[in-house]
Amino acid sequence: MSWQPCDDPKPGDAASCDAIEHIVVPRVRDLGGFEVRRALPAAAKQMVGPFIFFDQMGPAEFLIGTGIDVRPHPHIGLATVTYLFDGEIMHRDSLGTELPIRPGELNLMSAGRGIVHSERASPEERAKGPRLFGIQAWAALPKSHEEGEPTFAHYDAPSLPRISGEGKTVRLIMGSLYGAQSPAEFPQPCFYAEATLAPGAVLPLDADYDERAVYVVSGEIDVAGQQFGAGRLLVFRPGDRISILATSMARLMLVGGEPMDGPRHIWWNFVSSSKDRIDAAKADWKARRFAPVPTDGQEFIPLPE
Repeated sequence: MSWQPCDDPKPGDAASCDAIEHIVVPRVRDLGGFEVRRALPAAAKQMVGPFIFFDQMGPAEFLIGTGIDVRPHPHIGLATVTYLFDGEIMHRDSLGTELPIRPGELNLMSAGRGIVHSERASPEERAKGPRLFGIQAWAALPKSHEEGEPTFAHYDAPSLPRISGEGKTVRLIMGSLYGAQSPAEFPQPCFYAEATLAPGAVLPLDADYDERAVYVVSGEIDVAGQQFGAGRLLVFRPGDRISILATSMARLMLVGGEPMDGPRHIWWNFVSSSKDRIDAAKADWKARRFAPVPTDGQEFIPLPE
């Protein structure tokens, strides 16, 4: 997805348990037909592990004949991590990839030195009135991989590990967690998972990684006596074992990893450890030096001025 700068998310509720370092209330933006809730980057916290960008898309229902239309745009220095709860997005990129992503699947696109992609509703989805509900995250690449070759990988739902029991189910999307390992390859220790909890279920989150957070997609949870509803990103302090109690049916995203190898600059759709590299990417996109998306016509998102 393409990112336009906006005001930083506001800090959330003042009351919180000691284990919580930050509570981020996402900034809501209307992108024309659907809402996006942006939790990262935030004023208080730029990254959690490698994750530098975190958007909840929808839930939204489009009119018949319409749908999501994100025109071709570039990325460098990051991997886009797209995961849906409902609906479908047709992904096309400058590598020649063209395929839909559906609920429970993962699209992992590593931009490296540069890639261009688009995200649209297919003609078949437009004909029936598309729906859209999901998360798109960006994971910053370590310095050793920032200028690597761009790649794209798709993982269907059965290939992603599921851990179930005691009223909870976890689908591991990236990294390792609860003794499971995702098949998705990423060059930085991390974890990313969807968890669904029945009322009364307790989900532990051990201190296996220095940086950990939970995003409440729906429902309500209790952490150390504090209640949190949908649309909250809870960033935990390192070292504490966390227990998350579901006080209603709840859907959560578990996110985190080891700290990155230094700070990152983010401008529009570019992430890099170097400001000069971002300036070069700006010039390259403006001069149309990025490879085009071969199956998506001549449309593109211009460089913001």
